[in-house]
Amino acid sequence: MDLKKHYLILFVLLITLSAQSQDMLEQLRAQSGVEPETVLGTFKGTRIINGQSVETRGKGNLDVIISHRFGRINSGGYNLFGLDDSNVRLGLEYSFSDRITVGFGRNSVNKVYDGFVKGRILEQKTEGMPLSATWVSDLSLYSLKRPELPMTFQRRLRYVHQVIVARKFSPLFSLQLMPTLVHRNLVSTQTDPNNLAALGISSRLALSRRVSLTGEYYYRFGKELPGHNSLGIGVDIETGGHVFQLHFTNSNEMTPAGFIPSTQGNFFDGDIHFGFNVARSFQLGRK
Repeated sequence: MDLKKHYLILFVLLITLSAQSQDMLEQLRAQSGVEPETVLGTFKGTRIINGQSVETRGKGNLDVIISHRFGRINSGGYNLFGLDDSNVRLGLEYSFSDRITVGFGRNSVNKVYDGFVKGRILEQKTEGMPLSATWVSDLSLYSLKRPELPMTFQRRLRYVHQVIVARKFSPLFSLQLMPTLVHRNLVSTQTDPNNLAALGISSRLALSRRVSLTGEYYYRFGKELPGHNSLGIGVDIETGGHVFQLHFTNSNEMTPAGFIPSTQGNFFDGDIHFGFNVARSFQLGRK
């Protein structure tokens, strides 16, 4: 199945889900006369480990996100267990409304520039709607010089589209699924596909009001794919306007077009990178 057919199936699925949700909400409101409340805080941040969470910020909010991934822990003491190497992403995310967020970032690995649009489709309610859903479309530009290969602008582009569906089962536990499509105009080898479908799964387990355990895994569909599936576990620590996310993952890259198809390390062989995300929120406009 080619990429266009995947897009069409996802689009039809979204339209169907949206229409059914509106019908359900209208019926519930008519019967009870009471507006159900939106379920908040499914995840603490807009990121889980490397990937996006279902969360969007409120209108006028600006998030500054600084992310690091150090080298592999099993690189040994000479490399200070990976701390001598560092991949950095600097990002800005602004919410034009309570449902639409636009982000931009720059990554040191492969000198990648990335941007995305994220839109909330469904909101979980205390009664009626059981799920939240968000759409993310991501575009990244690989800008590393490669003298051995003519690198046109088209060859440098990579695209990712995701539907993120999540449910907060209780204040202690949340779960989300991320059906994902990746397209890269240029790949490394003939066996490396330009189009790739993957399914991500993430969870959050609250240990206290401000501390949570998180996990993230992306399964890639296809045979004889190079590399490994991306896996990560982490801890979220919320302190007022900051969210600190500490984690261990086998992925070095932080864009979905990088870590989903191109993770090279095997988590269970010790190819693990320690890393963190730090997010600081600023309210620039009226809510």
